[in-house]
Amino acid sequence: MTRGIPASHGAVDRFSTRGLPATRRIELWERHNAHALVALQCRMLDESALEAAEANLQLDRLHLAHVVANPHAVERTARTARARPTESVALYFTLAGEAIFADDHGTRTLRPGQLLVCDADRPFLRGFAHGLEELAVKVPYDVLRSAGATMPRAARVIDFRTGAGSGGRSAQAWEADAYAAALAALVARAVGSQGNGSADEDALLELVAAVLTEPDTADTPPATRTPTTGAHFAAAEQYVRQWLRDPTLSARRIADGIGLSERQLSRVFAECGTSVPRFVARRRVEMAARMLRMPSYAEQTVEAIGLRCGFSSAAQFSRVFREQSGMSPSEARRYTGPSHTLPIGS
Repeated sequence: MTRGIPASHGAVDRFSTRGLPATRRIELWERHNAHALVALQCRMLDESALEAAEANLQLDRLHLAHVVANPHAVERTARTARARPTESVALYFTLAGEAIFADDHGTRTLRPGQLLVCDADRPFLRGFAHGLEELAVKVPYDVLRSAGATMPRAARVIDFRTGAGSGGRSAQAWEADAYAAALAALVARAVGSQGNGSADEDALLELVAAVLTEPDTADTPPATRTPTTGAHFAAAEQYVRQWLRDPTLSARRIADGIGLSERQLSRVFAECGTSVPRFVARRRVEMAARMLRMPSYAEQTVEAIGLRCGFSSAAQFSRVFREQSGMSPSEARRYTGPSHTLPIGS
């Protein structure tokens, strides 16, 4: 399938304290972050030496990062913000470990699956008592303004792994979750543990703008946001990934999940060279093809694997799999070529 969405490739800069003198790790970590992301003061929570690693990708307009570290705390003081301003908004996606965030408005705890949005030039304290793994996006003020994004009035926390709306929440809040999930997925593919430095910066920026649109309140008129095809597709793709195993997944559910009409969703997929049913079928066949050849699923029947991948019956699984790959699931299980050459079409 041809998505028709441009992607840029950049060099991922990787830094780690591993192998550095224990007494200099904090100093060198602070120096790296002051240059690559945000200048912060770091301190340990116990007598341990800092063990931290960071992958950074500087795009034309955005900076992406993936950070892993043992328990510690960081602070951005007013003095540091004045001396080393970023003139940027920061988005931190918590992947593992709890994160404490404190600023003039109070203290909150972020858990895996939650996104913190904050002005990087306002003083704050962050603590990671159980260590951390997170993704970060730094967006300059002028880039936000040029994208028509809403500048955050105060730090916000947004869920990005909820998947579906819950009672009492506005449709716009559900959409923010969906766009945040898509943004996290794109950042992870660029700089995460398996990242390859490839990023669709236009889609990333449109997703940032969508995420920063605050839910309507009685005192605030709704903000305007018009994500592009790339942002819509990324949000839909992430929604499909999350619910792929559910046989009731439909175009209407996907559209509702990311705040589009079914007609708009169909247009987005058409502009990317496919359709919703073809895209979902392809993703399910790709999942099934991997499982059919994994030793851990050797005892599973072909029918069971099909059902685990979201197909409603063995007959549907066999038919769709053959349409996509030119062979039956049983033949794919016996296929002797390299797994990455299994012929799955669009």
